[in-house]
Amino acid sequence: MKSYQSTIKNTLFLSLILLCPTGAAMAVETRCGWLANPTPANWWITDSQATWIISVQGGFRAKGMDNIQEPKEFVKVNGNYGYSCACMDVVSNRKQKRIVSIQSVEQLPLRNCQTDKSLSRP
Repeated sequence: MKSYQSTIKNTLFLSLILLCPTGAAMAVETRCGWLANPTPANWWITDSQATWIISVQGGFRAKGMDNIQEPKEFVKVNGNYGYSCACMDVVSNRKQKRIVSIQSVEQLPLRNCQTDKSLSRP
């Protein structure tokens, strides 16, 4: 019985390490900035640190995209596509500059991003 339990524990431990390439737990962090959706299925958020990919048409897509609701304030730049201002609680891959999963999204007034000197204009 001990050998079976030991095998299960080792398998679970190995699975956790493989799911998290750094070997450390991925933590939820808050990212606030320009939330852009310039074309179908292409999404990113630009905060004071970087531009973080959320979705790429025909490719990568973060889990939890359904947490992004239609914003009250939105700047159209391409038909129904454009950008807004938001804070997102996310899990990110810092090395790849990708949002892995979205826990929640809070749409903010555009002026929040417009007046934040740490953000570049979209």
